[in-house]
Amino acid sequence: MIMSEGLAIAIAVLVFVVITIAKGVRLVAQGEEWVVERLGKYHATLRPGLNILIPYLDRVAYKLVTKDIILDVQEQEVITRDNAVILTNAIAFVKVTDPVKAVYGVTDFSEAIRNLIMTTLRSIVGEMELDEALSSRDKIKARLRESIADEAVDWGLTVKSVEIQDIKPSESMQRAMELQAAAERERKAAVTKAEGAKQAAILEAEARLESAKRDANAQVMLAEASAESIRRVTAGIGDQAGPMMYLLGEKYIAALEKLGDSGSAKIVVMPADLQETLRGLVGRLGARG
Repeated sequence: MIMSEGLAIAIAVLVFVVITIAKGVRLVAQGEEWVVERLGKYHATLRPGLNILIPYLDRVAYKLVTKDIILDVQEQEVITRDNAVILTNAIAFVKVTDPVKAVYGVTDFSEAIRNLIMTTLRSIVGEMELDEALSSRDKIKARLRESIADEAVDWGLTVKSVEIQDIKPSESMQRAMELQAAAERERKAAVTKAEGAKQAAILEAEARLESAKRDANAQVMLAEASAESIRRVTAGIGDQAGPMMYLLGEKYIAALEKLGDSGSAKIVVMPADLQETLRGLVGRLGARG
């Protein structure tokens, strides 16, 4: 009886010792830090490795991961400055650098950073127009990281990077943009067609003008050549009627041949005395001269 009671006490003492040692000796894994409270108040931060606590007075209140934490920021609708609706989401890489601020500075630092990124992203994109927002990922990312850096430090965090995963117009905006693009293409096609017609009209007018100039120059040159020919013939013939009659007769006969070859000509009337006719013409020319 006495031995059984002594054995029970010994076992109880042994269990108490084991529990006490378990509570007093803690092994912290690499990549973690533990926050210890003593009697409900912050006492110390346990680093990776072997750590000794005072059992029953100290307790591990929080276990934090000090490796990079990936926070996925959910997709949200954002209204730009020109009242366009776009969809955007992001992903953030943060690291706990001060465990005490991380657990006592904010209730849930992961949710706090996520909400901070969402609100800041809405604010930044809201200051931009649609085209600028869709083409300025790097600018948005830089401003976003800069805007949340100070708040993150107050919560014991370091924002290593913030990446814009996707930024695109909403479905209704995409349809509107497609219609706008189609209208713009039609407008450009109409402008191109009008410009082509204008250039064609200009070229046609220039061609007519050039043709008229060339015709006028040709007529002037022909008239000058005819005048020169008459002067030379007149200088060569002088007062003699014979050569003049020969030339006029040759022209006259050529004209009659052309008239006879015409399909519409039926009867060709020739003078009875060709020589007298030519002499009369020469006389008239001499009288005019």
